[in-house]
Amino acid sequence: MARQTKSLTFGQLRAAIAKEGLSWQVAPGARSNQRIPRMTLGGDPEGLPLADKAPKIDFRKIVDVGTNPFLAVRRLERGFVTADKVQGVFPRAILLRAGLAEVTEAEPPPEGGSAASVDWRHRWGRNWITTVRDQDGCSACWAFAGVALIEAMVKIEDAIWTRLSEGDIHRGVGSPCANGNNMGTVSTFFSTKGVCDPACFPWATNDPPYTPTADRSGRTVRGPAFGWVGGLQACKDWIDLYGPLVTWFDVYNDFFAYSSGVYERSASATEVGGHFMLVVGYSDALDAWLVKNSWGTAWGMAGYGWIKYGNSGIDQYAKASLRNVNPDPWSKRRLHNGALYESGNGAMNRNLEVMGANGTRVQHRWREGGPPWTWGVGKSFATDAAVCPTLTGTTFNRNMELVYLTTGGRLHHWWGPGSGTGPWNDGGIFGPTDCQGIPGFIQGDYNAPGNFEVVVKVGGGQLRHIWRDGSGWHNGSKFGANIALSGATLVQGDYGSPHGNLEVVAVFNSGAMQHFWRNEANFSWNAGAVFGTGIASPPVMIQSQYGMVNEAGPHGNFELCVAAGGKVQHWWRANSGDGGWHHSAVFGHDVAAVAGLCESQWGMNLEAIVLRTDQKLQHYWRDGAGWHEGPVIGPA
Repeated sequence: MARQTKSLTFGQLRAAIAKEGLSWQVAPGARSNQRIPRMTLGGDPEGLPLADKAPKIDFRKIVDVGTNPFLAVRRLERGFVTADKVQGVFPRAILLRAGLAEVTEAEPPPEGGSAASVDWRHRWGRNWITTVRDQDGCSACWAFAGVALIEAMVKIEDAIWTRLSEGDIHRGVGSPCANGNNMGTVSTFFSTKGVCDPACFPWATNDPPYTPTADRSGRTVRGPAFGWVGGLQACKDWIDLYGPLVTWFDVYNDFFAYSSGVYERSASATEVGGHFMLVVGYSDALDAWLVKNSWGTAWGMAGYGWIKYGNSGIDQYAKASLRNVNPDPWSKRRLHNGALYESGNGAMNRNLEVMGANGTRVQHRWREGGPPWTWGVGKSFATDAAVCPTLTGTTFNRNMELVYLTTGGRLHHWWGPGSGTGPWNDGGIFGPTDCQGIPGFIQGDYNAPGNFEVVVKVGGGQLRHIWRDGSGWHNGSKFGANIALSGATLVQGDYGSPHGNLEVVAVFNSGAMQHFWRNEANFSWNAGAVFGTGIASPPVMIQSQYGMVNEAGPHGNFELCVAAGGKVQHWWRANSGDGGWHHSAVFGHDVAAVAGLCESQWGMNLEAIVLRTDQKLQHYWRDGAGWHEGPVIGPA
């Protein structure tokens, strides 16, 4: 139980600061007779190794190239990896985007060769840290700090913004709001059960029963147990080379009113309990750690603060570390469409999975998420596929599921284990008898597990919405007119509340493309912008993370690829800008259609799979330098 004491007034705190000659400030708008708000703690140091007792880390043995190109360059600069190894993982174009003109060997750094300062909120010109949260009167700092670490590492290692639930850990271990807990509890829960999103089980302060949705196992970020990093230099090295750390902190009552500057406790302050926070950086010039707290944005510097090295027990215990996280399908649900999906499979948790169809069978192919980048041939199945399937990862135990147009004008559903190794299971034929186009297919967030949603062209030149819940498939409304082609463009975007609008793009008989969207409030389909000309193939669309500052937004762009004249056109809509569609690039050759598109974990690159005129599949990818031609994978 967190210790309770009578709170100070702001006037008393100002007097204590002046007496001690401290450098930090109290919020200037606070009245002197106003009581300092009580913030809840809840940290328990049980199981934390003392800093000087933590296992020594030999960074030369554990540091590899990794999955983040910016960190790969940093590790090269410090001499922990070789140029050959970096070049074996990252193409030169990606390294140029990371700011390294030429990859050259570096001299081994001197002892203590970490950067003089690191701030993961602004590193390499971008933010890697999710929004500040508020434990809201509960003794749950341990859950909030643990979730903050996991979210940060998903972004740093996998280029994905994710929102996870502090409540999943808090109530998953049975902890009531009034009680504290320790970081070992968080580590064990995460390594054995993962952590889910708030829609699966939310954060609440009234100690609700732990009743996550039935698909929890398929919507959890997974990873190993936390490690422990002890000692000032080792912690700075870890933050420089890997990412944030969770720290223990002895809280004194003058810490509640911290506003800016470097915190050092007053000699007259009273200890009130223990606390966990996330260390997101440090500064040798300030001689201090930069921490992300869980008391909302009204505390400190919009929820952050500087704490002097060694002060208030912040370096007494080892700090908790994490690496090698595995994102969940739910966090990636808007980032892929069509025949291409980036799964959590493989040594780097980022294999590309492709489903082709040539003749009537479906062929699964996959590419390992690291060197030597070879494509493997998986299982084949089905006897009635008319087109390349639309593939997705779902929260049903991380299954991969697909839908395709059959040779008989119906739709066919198949599903297999998330590993992709099979067996593939026949989910049955469904839908109207006049289906004519490539189906858009997603798992939405209506119900849990979420309903399947399909939009496909049917007879009469219209689009039809079809959906599946626990009672089966249902034919929904028709919309649009003069539709020539539908494609794998169905996305449940982040517009609309409590559910996102459904968004889709189709091709008119005229060769122009039409954006449609379904209003969340009344389920009515609406016609949006018309754009493009001369299109005679089905498009593929995703909602990317371009334009987002953190997991809360702003809205990421829509990205669309479509074949025209044997080449691929790339279009995008500035969802956080003018809202208009923009034609950005033309690339490729001998392209009959675009089969799949995704935003990958390789630095937010776009990856595309095209169907060539010779009926083979080929891979293209885009980084900051533009689009690049990849290998021909094999027959569709």
